[in-house]
Amino acid sequence: GAVRVELSGQRTTSDSGALLLREALDNSGVVEALEDNLADPRHPLRIRHSLASQLRTLVLQRAMGWIDLSDTDTLRCDPLWQLAYSDTRGMTPLAQDRPSQATLSRLLSCLGRDDNIDAVHEGLLRLVVWRLTSLKNGERPKQLTLDIDGLPIKVHGHQGGSAYHGLYGARTYSPLVASLAETGDMVGGLLREGNAGPAENADTWIPHLVKRLNESTGAQVRVRIDAGFTDNDTLEALEDREIEYLGRLRSHTGLQKLAAPLLKRPPGRPTRAASRVVPRPGVPSGYLVGTASRGVGGARAPR
Repeated sequence: GAVRVELSGQRTTSDSGALLLREALDNSGVVEALEDNLADPRHPLRIRHSLASQLRTLVLQRAMGWIDLSDTDTLRCDPLWQLAYSDTRGMTPLAQDRPSQATLSRLLSCLGRDDNIDAVHEGLLRLVVWRLTSLKNGERPKQLTLDIDGLPIKVHGHQGGSAYHGLYGARTYSPLVASLAETGDMVGGLLREGNAGPAENADTWIPHLVKRLNESTGAQVRVRIDAGFTDNDTLEALEDREIEYLGRLRSHTGLQKLAAPLLKRPPGRPTRAASRVVPRPGVPSGYLVGTASRGVGGARAPR
């Protein structure tokens, strides 16, 4: 009555979840929308792999943890991946080749073209909106919070636009990344040179992104930023467009003295060492709230 189990690397796969992700990707409609709007420089008679099949391969591999393009060649003989990426159904994909590493490298170059950047951003936004409405049973949210962060990316060479950054001791890019606080989904990104300042280009990019998100969802969009973005240019840009924001202030001795009378603890409260002071309900100490209000005669009211 013994049971014998035999496993063969040629007959089994650990990536069956790729088929479920393929179904979710199809339901979102993002790949089809990208294929319709991306400019493809290839000659129509020489196309072997459609843009849709390449996009699925790139997205699904990364979603399943295969983040290097070289992993593509490792997975080329896996029949499950042939089914997951293909444009066709049934058994036909098993007789087709998958896109190679070189093909996906050319795809990334295609996506980075100036005439394709907007289409990629719209596809990302479409996916975010689809997930938001799916989580709320088809209802669109009334309010959203947009988190803005810097994300240094180290490079191993002298790629165009990279520069040495003293804080990280390496050559880097310094992109800005925007994500939704409600879901953690990335909404947009802005690639910047490695020696860009923390808030460089933020005064134009953030309002543009807020406008696109508002038009796509109809929700009121608020912004959260850290101390690197609370410079005058960024805050004035947000206030001019009446965008609400919450930003952390850098430590400032003068402000601490001005705030001291407001930080007195009432009887019965723990000591300062035991808990953090909250001078305003709902706003942690050291944070700045913007309301876009103005004073008498049109002058901007103090923040």
